[in-house]
Amino acid sequence: MAEVQRRGGGGGGGVRPLPPSARGPPPPPPTAKVGPRFVPVDREKIGGHHNEVDFAVRGKEPKDEVQIYTWMDATLRELTDLVKEVAPEARRRDATLSFAFVFPNSRGRFVVREVGRTYSYPNARRADDGSRALGELKFQIGDYLDVAILLQ
Repeated sequence: MAEVQRRGGGGGGGVRPLPPSARGPPPPPPTAKVGPRFVPVDREKIGGHHNEVDFAVRGKEPKDEVQIYTWMDATLRELTDLVKEVAPEARRRDATLSFAFVFPNSRGRFVVREVGRTYSYPNARRADDGSRALGELKFQIGDYLDVAILLQ
């Protein structure tokens, strides 16, 4: 199939073929065995942890925060139940809550470290980290606790 170029202007309105491309022939059309197309992920819909940059400026932390006052012996299951009270998406059967500590390293830069996951509705067949306490996970007063709600 040859490319064509239309002449502008007055007479004839004829067409003539373009010269062949210096780069060679065009690539063949894709076959039916092409892999799945990349689909961008909507973090608002699916969830995910904030990154270190979100905590870099004091007073400009993420706006979707919930303040919880708790004890060092609070378990991730207790925190899961608190999050389910305020976040409807955390009540879904397919919801998994991922907990991460956000704290400054020795150079003052924030680090996000995942420390455990719980299921919104746990059962005996799929164990989670719900029985682990904040103190056991090395949470320190002043650290942030970032909770991502992940939906399957």
